[in-house]
Amino acid sequence: MSPRFGLRSCAVLAACSFGVLTAVSTPAHADTDEKILLKGSTTASYFWDDASGRAGDTGLPASGKPMQKGLAASPSWPLLTEGYVMYKGKKMPFFVGDRGPGVPSNSGIMLDLDAKTFAELTGGRFNPSTLYVDGNGGQGHIKVDYVITKWGPGVGKKNYPVPFSTGAWSRRDNNPAEPPKVAEKPKTTQTAQLAKATTKTAEKTTAAERPATQPKPQNQAGGSSGGAAVELAAGRTVPAPAAESEQVSTGVRGAVLWFVLALGGGAVVVAGTRLRRLIKG
Repeated sequence: MSPRFGLRSCAVLAACSFGVLTAVSTPAHADTDEKILLKGSTTASYFWDDASGRAGDTGLPASGKPMQKGLAASPSWPLLTEGYVMYKGKKMPFFVGDRGPGVPSNSGIMLDLDAKTFAELTGGRFNPSTLYVDGNGGQGHIKVDYVITKWGPGVGKKNYPVPFSTGAWSRRDNNPAEPPKVAEKPKTTQTAQLAKATTKTAEKTTAAERPATQPKPQNQAGGSSGGAAVELAAGRTVPAPAAESEQVSTGVRGAVLWFVLALGGGAVVVAGTRLRRLIKG
């Protein structure tokens, strides 16, 4: 738990001049969907000021808001500034409701979280009797990343935090830090998506309708075409092979010629035999 600066009456007086004193409690929140105004990292401590005077308690927070979970103190940011911190994968919202740390901010401790938020981030538990955090291995300071999503309306530095001793918390800042640029992802139009889906559907349909093998040419009788042109399924026409028909025709003619020659040769032999018998006889 970090030491608090002792001039609480000065802080309360400053809060009155800021016009932020109110008796109504406002729950802490940080809308992460809002535009990021500032992001960075720092060392954070913790505190719990409930005006009981225990454990270095110096009184009610400077904003007039009652002490609550999510109420943080900053040495320079405007009161009611909103944001969130991240630590080891955990994210917790906060709003600036008090001033501090005081002297520790000179050593780079630029954020004072409430004890309940600190306990949840570090895996400990808040002890309402002592106002300390127990069960987190004695951690009193942690390195956190912070994001500012909304600047408070009052005085204070709207940029990276600076020590309390600089007095930046009491001056109005009309030149807030320029929000960090976030690269936008390219957006795909509905027309492009529709065209892409249509192309894929057409490719699938064509692949499904394409025959695995080309059908063999056949005539109306179901056999080989015998010289007729055959129309394929793809709509093309190819001439039927004529080589087989020519080979068959040549074979038939050869067989007939051989048969005729055989008959003629037999007749010549018979006639010669009869002629020899007549000459001898």
